[in-house]
Amino acid sequence: MSKIAPCLWFAREAEEAANLYVSLFPNSRIDHVQKNVIDTPAGKADQVLVVNFTLADQRFMALNGGNRIEFTHAISLEVDCVDQTEVDCLWDGLADGGTPVACGWITDRYGVSWQIVPTVLSKYIADPDPAKAARVMQAMMQMVKLDIAGLEAAYRG
Repeated sequence: MSKIAPCLWFAREAEEAANLYVSLFPNSRIDHVQKNVIDTPAGKADQVLVVNFTLADQRFMALNGGNRIEFTHAISLEVDCVDQTEVDCLWDGLADGGTPVACGWITDRYGVSWQIVPTVLSKYIADPDPAKAARVMQAMMQMVKLDIAGLEAAYRG
């Protein structure tokens, strides 16, 4: 188990967000829901305070902080996707109520930034042939949701 777990601050949607995320990723689960034991700025007694959950074997914590603090693109969750089916599934799940951005980035309905990236992208842009790498980078820069077939076509020239 990892020693470090990201904490995501929500106003009151921690449990809802955690449930969405675990529904999208294999090897995911809600580990523990901690309720407030007294009334706090984060909520009344017996309301959810913290949700500990695991996404694809990575621990996370979702906290209901009581007030909204906006997430930014400065911190995002990058997901390595093995194929287009995985890209599409995660993209569609996060896009429901969310906002597609560009180059594989999407902001979900809670404001969390995600990068939905096919595994082959890093191989292609690290190719020792700078022309191949440049074509792939140019193709990626034109995409919102990343398309493996389009990236492969750019790589092949």
